[in-house]
Amino acid sequence: MKTIQVNASKKYDVCIGKNILGELGTRVRSLLGTHARIAIVTDDTVNALYGAALEQALDGIDCVKFVFPAGEASKTISTYSALLEFLAKNQLTRTDAIVAFGGGVVGDLAGFAAATYLRGIPFIQVPTTLLAAVDSSVGGKTAVDLAAGKNLCGAFWQPELVLCDYTLLDTLPDEIFSDGMAEVIKYGMIRDENLFRRLHQPVRTDPEDVIAACVSIKRDIVQEDERDCGIRALLNFGHTAAHGIELCSDYQIPHGRAVAAGMVIASRGAHKLGLCEGDIADKLCDLLTLHDLPTQCNFSPRQLADAALSDKKRAGGNITLILPEKIGHCIPYKIPVTHLEDFFWAGMEQ
Repeated sequence: MKTIQVNASKKYDVCIGKNILGELGTRVRSLLGTHARIAIVTDDTVNALYGAALEQALDGIDCVKFVFPAGEASKTISTYSALLEFLAKNQLTRTDAIVAFGGGVVGDLAGFAAATYLRGIPFIQVPTTLLAAVDSSVGGKTAVDLAAGKNLCGAFWQPELVLCDYTLLDTLPDEIFSDGMAEVIKYGMIRDENLFRRLHQPVRTDPEDVIAACVSIKRDIVQEDERDCGIRALLNFGHTAAHGIELCSDYQIPHGRAVAAGMVIASRGAHKLGLCEGDIADKLCDLLTLHDLPTQCNFSPRQLADAALSDKKRAGGNITLILPEKIGHCIPYKIPVTHLEDFFWAGMEQ
């Protein structure tokens, strides 16, 4: 097992290992005391697969459970409101906690509820997808979607613990595992060329080192810029186009697949701007294809640009893109929003 400590506004451990779910009850008691009650928040897919195992891990702890339909379509104000009412009905207090048991949607929703119920209660992340394990469970970003765009209503709220038992990834369909690989590849592109090279070999059979490498990169960035005012923007490589792709598809295209296409657009656009060598996009496309991820999208530059008008990275009339100079090193690049469609045109030309 590997343990990575995050020293943000709250200090906590990210524990990554095989068959460690059973440790959760002991860790909850150590962190929160013996009398804390737990609200398990999960989706119906994860609950059917692993709900009983989680309850066994929390045996002896007073628990209630909130289950909602799996998928991005549930990451809404209405689900968030229902969760708050559930917490209030069950009389959770500030000494109690939420356990977010699932992928990115579960973690974002449960974390936002934890950040706002009673002005903030503790929560623990137990990721069950690769995407959540390497990215969304760490760093304290929580949110729900609005009709205008993704993650527009949220808060920074760090967990007490992230417990990543990667045996929970065994039941992921191949396409969902590949979806998480897009975020893994992102980490190689922004900070670690050696990780990028490592990803040409199989990951699924033994993901511990790869998960730990991604979490370590995110830990370092979050500790330097917890509130996303500077260097943390690097984690958004490919995400401006990706959030547009998700919105244009009515969230039918999963996040990782959108990020994959978005990274290619950003890399090709960077080459057209003279910021990087021409073979970066080709090397990225080869690796994405190896992991069954897309390298293009079917929406027009105008559609993506219109969708990006609601992007959180917009500041007044400008938007900051994250663009590669070389594999393992990206930079922020500010452009007027009026130039974004032209950038997408450049990035989508073969």
